[in-house]
Formats: sequence, structure tokens, C-alpha cells
Amino acid sequence: MRRALGRRMTRLRTASGMSRRDVAEARLGISEPTLHRIETGKVPVTGANVRALCWLYGADQSITDALAELALGTSQQEWWDASPVIPEWFKLYVGLEASASRMFGYDGEIIPGELQTPEYARAVFGAEQPVDAEAAERHIKLRMQRQQTLFARTPPIRIVTVLGEGALTRSVGGEQVFKGQIDHLRRLSGEDTVDIRVLPFSVGAHAAMAGAFRILEFDDPEDPDVVYLESHVGALYLEEQAEVDEYRRIFDLISKDAVPVAEFR
Repeated sequence: MRRALGRRMTRLRTASGMSRRDVAEARLGISEPTLHRIETGKVPVTGANVRALCWLYGADQSITDALAELALGTSQQEWWDASPVIPEWFKLYVGLEASASRMFGYDGEIIPGELQTPEYARAVFGAEQPVDAEAAERHIKLRMQRQQTLFARTPPIRIVTVLGEGALTRSVGGEQVFKGQIDHLRRLSGEDTVDIRVLPFSVGAHAAMAGAFRILEFDDPEDPDVVYLESHVGALYLEEQAEVDEYRRIFDLISKDAVPVAEFR
């Protein structure tokens, strides 16, 4: 909802011919950084701020009233918003994932969080040698909560994942834990809305060798599709159409060489 409102406010400002600096200089009490956060959907927005901006942009009353009403929903708190364990840069992803209609992903070395068993997740966090063991356990519980929320959605999200063979051969957590993880993947792949595939080493060089990524797609035209790239300390969100299209092209290429996880070995 924040993203949808932000895009509408951006269009109104652009149509008025004003820059963000112009808005900041209009003395509405909205700074340039605050306006940037509003337009990119990163913060709740008050109805008063929406009405002030609409007045500045010359929007008519019906548009102003509709956007002010939409602003009411931007203050709604979700479970991840209040969590001190989830980094701020990841909270945006969790919100996007929770509202996406389709998710396409590639991981070459690790089973992605949304498909992990608790034991596998614990082994992954343990390998990072966290200073705070209790915080690591909270992360694992939150990951499981995120999974439960994701797979309990109605209508369900469509998930298509391509895993590198390395993710299915590295014995994370030991033989028993890893076998449980593989069995879990095969069970999930039996669901109508989940497709898990494996890119064998025998393929050789492939289009996704630059690293893991997610493509999140939305049915709402006000919600542009997003490519998500994660590092150890932050994330990059790509929304430009050319960028998303390029990652779709890469995903299509690796998908052609991947085999269903049920058929792998």
C-alpha cells in the first residue's frame, strides 16, 4: 500500500513539473529526504501530508480524498515491522514477498530461506559463528514464521526456484539434517504452486553465474515488479523495467537447463 501511494504521489508531482527540492522549499514541513521515503514507499504517510502535497500539486478534491484514504492503510503494522531482529533493509523484502503474486529465484550454493527446514537454517546460522546465539535462534523462529505466512496465503503465491547443484550436494548440518532438507524440497515440489528445479554441474557455464537473485511479480499495476539482490550487510532493489527484463531473460535461460528436483539423482 505504501508503494502504491508513493507511485501515485510521484506521478502527481511529476505532472505538476515540481522537483523534490521544489516541494521541500514550499515550506510544507516535508523535507526532501522525507518526500523521497514517501515516494519510494518506505514509510507510513499521514492523511494531512497527502492533502498538503495534493494541494501543492493542484490535484482535484476527488483525487485528494482518495489518496488521503489510501494513506490510512500505510500505518498498518505487520508482524515484521515490530521485530527488532529483522534488519531494516530486509523488512522491505518481507513486505514485498508477502504481497507478491509470483516469485522466481536462483541460488547456487544454498537452499533459500523460504524453503529451509529449521535444522538446515540452524546449521547455516551456525556456520556464520554468530556472537549472540540467542539472536540466531530468534532469526530461525522468524524465518519459520515467514514461511508459514508465505505458504498459508490465499490465493497462494506461485514459487519457481532454480538451485545450483552445489546447493543439493553440500552436506549442510550433516547427513541427517541434509537428507531432511532434500526430502522437504521434494515434498514442497509436489505442491501445485511450487516448482523447484536443479541446474546440474554438467551444464557448465550458465547465465546466472554472477550470483543469487529473486524476481517478485505483482498483479497490481501500481506495484512494479522487483529484482532483489542480497549481500551480508544489505540489499539492492531493482525496479527499472530494463533491469527486471534482463533478470527474467537470465532466469529463462537457466530454467531451460534445469531439471525437476524430484528427478535429480
